[in-house]
Amino acid sequence: MKRQDLIRHVESHGCLLLREGARHTVYYNPANNQTSAIPRHREINEFLARKICRDLGIPEP
Repeated sequence: MKRQDLIRHVESHGCLLLREGARHTVYYNPANNQTSAIPRHREINEFLARKICRDLGIPEP
């Protein structure tokens, strides 16, 4: 999965950009107070994409 597609999915479910790190972008879900880091790779494997969505409490892509 492309990183941009995952970010679009996360933002469409109400998650907000919390901060930019050196190697990760951290997103925050205000609905349930959960955060998760998205690495800065062009491709993110499906297992990691699903874990990020579970961490944020949103449906899997």
